[in-house]
Amino acid sequence: MMGVLVDKMIRMQVVDCASVAKWIFSPNMADDFTRLYVWEIMHSTIRKMNKHVIKIEAELGEMRSKAQVSEKKSEDEEDDLMNTYNIFAPNQDDLQRMQDQLETANGEQKKLFLIIFQRFIMILSDHLVRCDAGHTNFNTPWYRNAIQRLQEIFLLHKDTVKKYMSTMENLLFTMDLDTRILSVFKQFLSVAN
Repeated sequence: MMGVLVDKMIRMQVVDCASVAKWIFSPNMADDFTRLYVWEIMHSTIRKMNKHVIKIEAELGEMRSKAQVSEKKSEDEEDDLMNTYNIFAPNQDDLQRMQDQLETANGEQKKLFLIIFQRFIMILSDHLVRCDAGHTNFNTPWYRNAIQRLQEIFLLHKDTVKKYMSTMENLLFTMDLDTRILSVFKQFLSVAN
């Protein structure tokens, strides 16, 4: 039920995808972090963002092809039908507006993945620090579940994550990160290449 509500709120633009990711990693959701419905919501949110970007890319491609056809036809023919077609063909302002929408959508997508991976790093680092300070074993069922969910995000959305690889490498997965967390990123790098 929660997944349906979140899906509807995203669709109605009551909340954005980045807010959903922040909510999933918030302290309020700590007790439910390992529950399946949480990860269904996360993957649904990522898929929704990816579909949005793909839709805008397709619309922009279609507009560009219509603009090219319009330019080519207007050079070849000057009849009434072509003049009518040119009225409905996208102009440079329309193309620029769609290009801006695509840049915005790509920025939101990048922000979503940066938030997800940043929050994974934060909760895993906190867990490791607590275990090291308390001299307890870090390899708990919760830790294994969180690491596997991180791997799952990398693998299920690898084509999208690849687009932002260098940014993540420079901002999040740096050499000063705990090697137990960094190893997941290195595994993904080896699979992605």
